[in-house]
Amino acid sequence: MNLKNTVALVTGAAGGIGREFVLELLERGASKVYAGGRQAAALAGAFRGDPRIVPLVLDVTYPAHVAAAAVAAPDVSLVINNAGYCAEQGALAAPDLSAARTEIEVNYFGPLLMARAFAPVLARNGGGAIVNVLSILSLATLPMMGTYSAAKAAGLSLTRSIGAELAAQRTLVVASMPTVTDTAMGGWAVDMPKVAPRDAASETLDAVEAGETEVFPGHLSREAAAAFAADPKAFQARLATVLPRTA
Repeated sequence: MNLKNTVALVTGAAGGIGREFVLELLERGASKVYAGGRQAAALAGAFRGDPRIVPLVLDVTYPAHVAAAAVAAPDVSLVINNAGYCAEQGALAAPDLSAARTEIEVNYFGPLLMARAFAPVLARNGGGAIVNVLSILSLATLPMMGTYSAAKAAGLSLTRSIGAELAAQRTLVVASMPTVTDTAMGGWAVDMPKVAPRDAASETLDAVEAGETEVFPGHLSREAAAAFAADPKAFQARLATVLPRTA
């Protein structure tokens, strides 16, 4: 997919990887980018002065917001489902199920709602592409983030399913699976090397342009993916030692 003159929509655009997606798209010649986020003030603070950026209040857990976005952005040919949530809780160690439900709502049902709403838009505009920003934890489980891992694994399964369903309308569907990234969500990994948000966005867009369906952006992500491919059981065993924090 050629990104020059494309019209894109990025969810979770106010910071982190989402903001880098917006900026990188503009550098690659996108004609317009809808920058979606829950807070209008945060969007206004993140993006000023570029008429190609259209702020769009969008909470992907609200079906009415998603439906309104599809009406407000009828010219989109690239949808980047970047919005995410991680509670950093274990499946059993969490005090209740509220955080797990939010993780599923944001990381699984959010991209599903967006795909259902925007698939007809993309079809009318020639097919285009959908990117779901997932995680290396889509492949293996970190018990410290047990329910987040489960939500991202469900997201990967969903991405592959959507890709198969939308192939007939020539819509590329891409799973981007970075390891821990230097964003607010990655703040728990204080002493770990992290993927730069700019690299995560740039290499994901490289994959879109190349027509790839799965990408591990950043050399740290590629190393982790290679380790998983070489020995999935050993990779999972290493992650299994990282247990939930106790009070």
